[in-house]
Amino acid sequence: MAKLDHLGITVDDVPAASAQFHPVLHALGYTRAHDEEDLAYWCCPGQPEILLDPARAAGTGPHEHGRVGWQHLAFAVDSRDEVDRLHALALDAGWTAVREPKEYPRFTKSYYASFLEEDNGIRIEVLHNPDGWN
Repeated sequence: MAKLDHLGITVDDVPAASAQFHPVLHALGYTRAHDEEDLAYWCCPGQPEILLDPARAAGTGPHEHGRVGWQHLAFAVDSRDEVDRLHALALDAGWTAVREPKEYPRFTKSYYASFLEEDNGIRIEVLHNPDGWN
């Protein structure tokens, strides 16, 4: 069975994007690693590497949610309090709240999540869903 190995995210300005991504990814257990071409974040065994790569042409962003391409990346956490904590941490790092933390009973009876977007239009979801997809 195949598994997701890495996720590359194109941004206009890698250092500026890192300033927004780093606090969130660090809180999720990722470690930042540098090389000459991009910025990589590594986590735990079995979790994909996340890469921040510079756009080939400057000024081509931001990504527009709902257009063909990126939708969002969802991170499952251990509690509703952790959703709230990460949401606040992302806001402090300059992310914009798309949806404040709340329940989503249309997904499952225990689904609780927030949605955030950074300056390049990259959207993440932080969720707690203890009952799974039952």
